[in-house]
This record gives sequence, structure tokens and C-alpha cells, in this order.
Amino acid sequence: MAGGGHAKELSDREDRVRTGEFLRGSIAWLAVGLAITITTSTALAQVSEDAAPGSGRPQAGSTDSGKPDFRPLLKPSLHVAPARGEIVLDGELDDPGWEESARVTSFSENFPDEQAEPEVPSEAWVTYDQGSLYLALIAYDDPSTVRASLRDRDQIWQDDYFGILLDTYGDASWAYFLFANPLGIQGDTRFATSAGEDDRFDILYYSEGKITDFGYVIEMRIPFESLRFPDRPEQEWRATFWRTRPRASREQYTWAAMDRDESCFLCQYGTLTGIEGVKPGGALELLPTMVTSQSGQIRDFDDPRSGLDNGGLDADPSLGLRYSFPAGITADLAVNPDFSQVESDVAQIDINSTFALFFPERRRLFQEGSDVFESFIDAVFTRSINDPQVAGKAIGRMGRTTFGYIGALDENSPILIPFEERSFIGQTGKSVSNIARGRQTFLEDSYAGALLTDRRYVDHSGSNTAIGADGTVRFLDKYRFEWQAVATHTDEPDDPALTEGINGLTFDRGRHTARFDGESFWGHAEYASIERDARTWNFDFDYWAYSPTFRVDNGFETRNDLRRVSMFQGLNFWPESDIFDRIGPGMFARREWNWEGVRKRDFVQWWVNASLKGQTTIEPSFQIERERFAGVEFGGMRRFNLFVNSNFSEPVRLGFFVSRGDRIARNVDSPVMGTGTNAEVFATIKLFRRLVLEPELAYADLFEQDGGPEIFKGFVFRTRASFQFNRELSLRMVVQWDDFNGRFDVEPLVTYRINPFTVFFAGMNSSYTDYGRRDDLLDPLNPAGLVQTRRQFFAKFQYLLRM
Repeated sequence: MAGGGHAKELSDREDRVRTGEFLRGSIAWLAVGLAITITTSTALAQVSEDAAPGSGRPQAGSTDSGKPDFRPLLKPSLHVAPARGEIVLDGELDDPGWEESARVTSFSENFPDEQAEPEVPSEAWVTYDQGSLYLALIAYDDPSTVRASLRDRDQIWQDDYFGILLDTYGDASWAYFLFANPLGIQGDTRFATSAGEDDRFDILYYSEGKITDFGYVIEMRIPFESLRFPDRPEQEWRATFWRTRPRASREQYTWAAMDRDESCFLCQYGTLTGIEGVKPGGALELLPTMVTSQSGQIRDFDDPRSGLDNGGLDADPSLGLRYSFPAGITADLAVNPDFSQVESDVAQIDINSTFALFFPERRRLFQEGSDVFESFIDAVFTRSINDPQVAGKAIGRMGRTTFGYIGALDENSPILIPFEERSFIGQTGKSVSNIARGRQTFLEDSYAGALLTDRRYVDHSGSNTAIGADGTVRFLDKYRFEWQAVATHTDEPDDPALTEGINGLTFDRGRHTARFDGESFWGHAEYASIERDARTWNFDFDYWAYSPTFRVDNGFETRNDLRRVSMFQGLNFWPESDIFDRIGPGMFARREWNWEGVRKRDFVQWWVNASLKGQTTIEPSFQIERERFAGVEFGGMRRFNLFVNSNFSEPVRLGFFVSRGDRIARNVDSPVMGTGTNAEVFATIKLFRRLVLEPELAYADLFEQDGGPEIFKGFVFRTRASFQFNRELSLRMVVQWDDFNGRFDVEPLVTYRINPFTVFFAGMNSSYTDYGRRDDLLDPLNPAGLVQTRRQFFAKFQYLLRM
């Protein structure tokens, strides 16, 4: 006993020494960062204020373009009058409804030059009736240089496109981005200050486009039923019209001139006034869906000649309902919702990862209003609701207050169990989830919020509850303070069979077991950040903390038992050059330690990001790190990275990423240091206007250092071929080979899409396994090669009824 006591005393003393060393090192490290901040602020203040283009308000007779008659419009205003007649969307502007429309003829360049006169002119016409907002977008250009593809919806981002950025509540918290390319193909996203741009977002609107002898024209009709906005006699919306023109540079033109020295993008929009007598909501939407499928899989995975066991034909109906109340609340209810995906998630290489992989949400029920549930700590991840029997959602906006609710009865719920150095995913059967979120915006681009999530397990006793608060405050135009705190309470299910394989592990310094044995514990996590976002100099100081008992079963946090501080410093230079559009050197440093103060990882990276003519981006970087993993100290790790992406011509976009250097081999019995390569190559090849190929290759290897043996090596190749017969009908083929597990997938699909929600799919998913790799199955007289192991035929039809 005495020996044990001395050992504990020595261990405690060593922990205190390590903690003290870490704290002294952290304080010194942050002091260096703050010194860099203060020094850089002093050195760049004059550059940022006087030398950079577009700073302050332009003076009469003096602009970046050098032309005395050009003035960029700063926060302009446009009064919109109702249409005097009918408007038919056909790419022609001879309808009587356009005759007295409000018109915008002055645009400013946003990139590559700031607040300069564009190379070619643009116009936007705006009017409305009681049901819709109408836009006519006129892009003057040489029609032979216009880039336009006949693609499926949301596949237009390498083309010319033109549209509107629309903040209907005017508080700079989020905005609709609604575009079309010169052929009228739509692309829509939603931008939220707290979450960035979400390209999975869809709303229902109508567009037609036509390439003309002077450029191209787009007509657009946006039903008010598709938008959320305040219920008031006259609307006052922030907006700007935005045109992207990819040529030697990816030129961007905007009606409301943008100042790179102001961090709030949405705050700089112009204003649309005069839209009177229109009402939000009042629309009932029904989305009936029918999915039929027939599946089969190999009878015995250890016998490649056992053949497929084909199941019967399944028919699975479902119904979604949505109603938009005039008070600003949108309610959704889905009964037996169809959450099948018609295209598999892109395979990710995880052979050397100890944490669960993240895949984005694609399901319509959860996409609408998803920005409401976003927060810095990933406490809400709707894909954790896997296969609900019934799910409901409500999103509301009243004045500057936003709230959201999601509830679901899930048939088979995944559970993510995080630890200090790895995470595990299991299944827990049925569960009931309730998620509530509220946010109050104030000032410009600032908010305070609260969050509650709760999951109760039906088949096994147990629950997980998280409650938190968060917010952000923007100040002095360029600066922002962000924060969040979340407390969690977990009652584990009492069923060790659910955690088979990890039942011998413990966490929180042995206080708790990993196995589900009915334990109960509290946890917490915190985040704080101060950031600067400006034209020339940017920085970000972050602090994160996750206790060893922090879990969010409705979220996606793969790691706990962690404290982290980090610092980013970056510069942007905008040279007037025939080669460069922008040059951005930067550095990032991070230190991590566990809850006992033991240092886990130090990481420093330097890079230069350069935007070149020819729509080409090059970013070389170099990093140094050390890490303590599985009780072993790995120091002096160095790695070089290079990223290149180029859309140098209309038909071809090419890019690659390569990383070479030292890495830890993690998924081996005894972790060792290795030297390895990670590489990705990707391309978009438009063979002609209707046919596009998108091949991509991901490769990874790792060898023990000093010419040691191979630890792993392999690749994943995937290509997606799309042929568009017309705007509605398309054929798509995905093939994928995963060299790590010897699996080959083939996924043909025919799509007939009337709008984002009325669509018919028919396709097949087929998987083949290379049994030639199975040493235990080798038969020289009758060898097995690539054998079909799974197959599914399916057809899906859903139709949006709006009443």
C-alpha cells in the first residue's frame, strides 16, 4: 500500500509539472500571437485604410477604374412597382408587365477588382403581382464567350449565372441565393451568417433563359409562397443582384457595391421597397411519395458461389405535409417518410482514422430551416435520425426572434460514442428525439441563442439530454466575438450487448466504463472565439473544451476529453497584375491537451494561397506537429501539401491535392511513425453541352520509416457521367472502385424532374466484391474473382401539391 501511495504522489506531481509547463507554454504562445496581432495591426492600419482599393466612400470624379463618370452604389435603394400586365417566362422582354418595372443599370465589380466598373454592363428589372416577384436579368456580352451547360438543377456553378441575393427580414442573419444560368437552369443556396452557404437548400421558383446576339437574358418568377418574410403592409427587403462571369478571372458583379474591409456581407445589400399587400404563408403542401424496390444479396458472404437471395417486391408509400402560417411559422409532418438516397455517399478513405466520418444531410424534411439548428458545437446532426416512422418540424420567425423544433420516432437509431482518441458507432433500436432551438438577433449580424436536444431510447432504457446557449456579437465592422456553452446528461442503456467490442474500455480516468451498463453522468463543452475579417489582415483566436463525459446523441461530436487553443493569422494582397488576382499568405497554430493537462498535440502550418488568372488557385503549405497517441510520443512530424484547382477553359476543370510526410499509423496493434502520401485528383469534363464527366481519384499509402514495410496502400476511384436530354430528363451513371476492400459499385439512374420536389427516379445499385483477395477462399482449380454480392432495383415517384 505504501508503494502504491508513493506512486500516486509521484504521478500527481508529474501531472502538476506537465500542467504547469503547458500553461506557461500556452501563455507564452498566446502572448506571441497577441504581439503579432498588435504589431500587424499597427503596420497594416495605413495600408488597410489608405492604400487598398474601395476603402471608405468613393470621391466624385475618382474611382478604381480611373473613369470619372463611374460611381459604385453603396447600399442603394430601389422602389418596386406592381406589374401593369401579364408576364410570360420565355426569355423575351416584350410582355406588358415589364413596361413600368423598376430597373437597375449600374453594377460594380466585386472580384477581382473591388468597386470597379465591370468590363461588360448588366441590368436587372423588378416587378411583382399578388402572387410572385418577377426578375428580368440582362447580361450584355459576346455570346460566343458565354458559358452555359444543359445540366440538372444545382449543377450550374462553372457556368455564367445571374440572380438575386435576398434578405427578406433585413437583419443580416441569412439570405436566399437564387440564380439561373443562360439556359434558365436553376441553382439555389441559402447563406447564413452562423453557418455559411448551404448548397443543398431548395425552393420552388421558375426561370427561363435565352442566349441572344447581345449576351443572354433570364426571366425569373419567385412565388411569395416559397419565401419566408414578415407579415406587414409594405415589405422592405435587403437585396443585391449578382452576376458571375467566368473568364480569365471568375468575375463577380453586384448592384450593391461590396467593401472588403467590412466583415458583414449581408449588411452591405441594397434595399427593395414598395412591395405592398403581399402575404407570407397560407400555402398547404402535400408531398406523397411511393418507392418500390426489389433487393437481393449473396446467400453466404464466405461462399462466392452461393448466389443471390432475391427478396420480393416492396412498395413503401409515405406522405409529407407542410403548411406555412401567415404568422411566420412553417410546420412539416412526415408519416413513414422516404429517406432513401438515389445516389450513395462518396466513399471516404478511413483506413487510418479512429473517428467516425461525417456525411452531409440530403433529406428535404431537414434541409429547410437547417440554419436555425446550426451552432458552433455540433449538438444537432439530423442524420442521427435515421429511419423515422413519423417526424415533425416547425420553423418560426416573429420579428427578430427565430425558433425551431424537430421531433421524431426513429425505428433504428445510430449512436455515436466519443472518447479521447477514437469514437464508436452502434445501433440502439427505437428512439424518440426532440430538438428545440431559439435565436434572438440584435444590432447588425449579432444574435443570442438557446438549444435543447433530448433523445429517449424505447427498446432499451436510457437517454441523452443537452442544453446550451450561444451567441455572436459583431463590433467595429471587422470584429466578431463568438461563444457557446453546452451541458449534457447521459443515462446509458443497460445492455452491454450494444457496446460489444469496447466493453473493456474505461473513460474519465477510470470512473466510468464504455459498456452500456446503466451509468449516469453529466458532461459539458465550451467554445469562445474572437475574429477579425477584413480586406487585408484577418485573424481568429479560438478556445474549445469537451469534458470526458460530454456526449450529444442527437449531434455529431466525435471526440471528448479535450481542450484546444488555436490561432489563425492571414493576409490578403490584391495586386494589379496580369498573373495574380489575389495572394494570401497565412499561418495556423494549435495546441491540444486532455482534461488532466497532458499535452496531446502541437500543430503549426504555413501556406500561401494564390488566385491566378485562368481561374486557377494554387496553395502550397508546410506543417510541423507532434502528438501523443496511445501513450506514445511522436515528435518532429513534418508534412508538405499542395492544392491546385483550375477552371482554365469552359469544357475542363482540373484539380489535385497531394500531401507527403510523416504520419502516425493509428489502426495497428502498436502505433508507429510512418512516411506516407495522401493524394486526390478530380476533374469536370464537359464533352459537349449535354454530357459531363466527373472523375475523381483518392489515394493513400503509409510505410514505416527508413525504408520499412508497407502499412497500407490503396485508392478509391469514382466517376459520375451525366447526360441531360432536356431540362427535365437526365441519365446518370456512377461507378466506384474501392481498392481497400475490393468493392466495385455501379449505379445507373434515370431522372425526370419537373421541379425540386416533383420528381421520378428509376435506377439500380449493384455491388461486386473481389473474392480473389480472400486467401482463405483461394481455389486454384476454380478461382473466384469479382462476384455480385448486393443488388437493388428501385423506382421512386414524388409529387408536390401546393394548395
